[in-house]
Formats: sequence, C-alpha cells, structure tokens
Amino acid sequence: MTSKARLGALLDGNGILMAPGIFDALSGLLVQRAGFAAAYLSGASIAYTRFGRPDIGLVAMTEVAETLSAIAERTELPVIVDADTGFGNALNVVRTVRLFERCGAGAIQLEDQTLPKRCGHLAGKTLTTRAEMVGKIHAALDARRRDDTLIIARTDAIAVEGLDAALDRAEHYIEAGADILFVEAPRDEDQMRRITRRFARRVPLLANMVEGGKSPQRSAAELADYGYALVIFPGGLVRAFAHMAQAYLASLRAQGSTQAFAGSMLDFDTLNDLLGTQDLLQLGARYADADGDDPQ
Repeated sequence: MTSKARLGALLDGNGILMAPGIFDALSGLLVQRAGFAAAYLSGASIAYTRFGRPDIGLVAMTEVAETLSAIAERTELPVIVDADTGFGNALNVVRTVRLFERCGAGAIQLEDQTLPKRCGHLAGKTLTTRAEMVGKIHAALDARRRDDTLIIARTDAIAVEGLDAALDRAEHYIEAGADILFVEAPRDEDQMRRITRRFARRVPLLANMVEGGKSPQRSAAELADYGYALVIFPGGLVRAFAHMAQAYLASLRAQGSTQAFAGSMLDFDTLNDLLGTQDLLQLGARYADADGDDPQ
C-alpha cells in the first residue's frame, strides 16, 4: 500500500490520527522513528526554521515542494502538506496540487485566506469569497492524478466572521467535495463541539493544536471523544527545538564547553546511527567494487 493510500486507511480506522509538524527530512525521520503513522509539513515551521521568519505568507510554493521532496526521499510517512492558499488563484491551485502530488504529498491543505496569508492563530486575517474557495476546491480535485491524494479544506472564518459563518463556509466546502474539513481556531470547547456535532459523521475533521494559540489545548484522546479524526501539532517540534537550543547555547557560552549538556545530546556515533551512516557507506563501497577489478 502506498503512503497516500495508507493515509486514507488510517483516517478510516478507529481512533484519531496524530500528525506532528515537520519541516525537513531530519524532523520527518525523527517522527517516523518515534512511531507516528503520519506527519504534517507545516508552512509555518518552514518559515521559522529556514528563514527565521513568522508565518505571514513569505514561503513560496517551490520552497515547500523542495522540502517535501527531501522528506519523501528520506521517510515512508504519509505527509499532509500545508499549501496555504494554493499560492494564488484556482489556476495556481492546479499547479500546486500537481507539483505537491508528484513530490509525494498524501494530503494537500488549502485555506480561504487572501494573500498574503498569515498563521491561523494570528490576528488580522482576511478571507476570500466563499465562491472563490469553492472554485479552488474544485480545481484541486480536478488537478489531482490519484483519488487517494486527499484534499483538505480549511476555513479561517471564525476569527473574521464568527462561528456561524465558518460553519456555513464549511458546509459549502464539503458540498464541493473536500475530503477532510479543517475549521481553524475554535475559541473554546463549546465551539469545538458545535463543529464536530455538525460535521463529524459526514467527513473527517482536523483539529489544530497550537501551543499558546487561540484554541484550548486538548489531548488526542479528548479530541477523538469530541469527534475529530485527525490532529496536527504543526509548530510543536520547532518550539521544543528552539527551547532546547536556547538552553544549550546559554550553557555553551557560560561553560565554554558542551560537557554540561552532554546528557541532553546525541553523541557522534548515536547521531550517525540515527542517520544510517554505515548503511550508506556500505552501499557506496558495494558500488565502488561492482566490477571486481583493482581500481589501479
């Protein structure tokens, strides 16, 4: 079964699917080694790690595609890809879906913000018309080459127009054929339950857990009880890395050595074991000796 097909099967199964946020091949490898069944390629986390910038629409389509390609080459995880607004109009969506699908996307997420978009938990968002977003969903569905490439429709309308308007938009996005629904940034448990009561039996619902964001933090088990089928933690790994890096750098500057931090680090051999260094070296040696002749 392909990684794309596995993603659909996971969503059709019992319980809730957890997808940690990743931003490069190493983070994808760590998520796979930790035993997770899927990962979420976060546009925000790409902005944070690659450019040291916030999630305000600065990442280009080709930069996401390049990152996705490296992850797909290194891991076997089904990857859910944040495609922002599709990087333009419906024609841009067609190109984005076809490119991301070729690069290995298992699911592609589109949102109804205008350009430049911003993080769903930042203030000041603006929305496209409902009709434009419906057109983008149709374009995405028509553009995909495989039915098991899933299209996620996200609405950011709660922050701009309120929950009722968000539910109305979500209704139209389901009718347009979206495979998964993502109503971003519900403010409290009551809003979460209103979303799940209305839609959970009709389409898989995605919950977004952002540390310090607009939505209350809930465990995967609690979200499953509400009716969510999928939960992403898009920036959690970056926040954990950044917290650790600040402590490491403070220790290094104060001590002039990494010894005080050694217990919280992978040493040289352990990191190489994680990366599969010896396997690659052995493979290279096999090809170097393929003809059996003396290189002289």
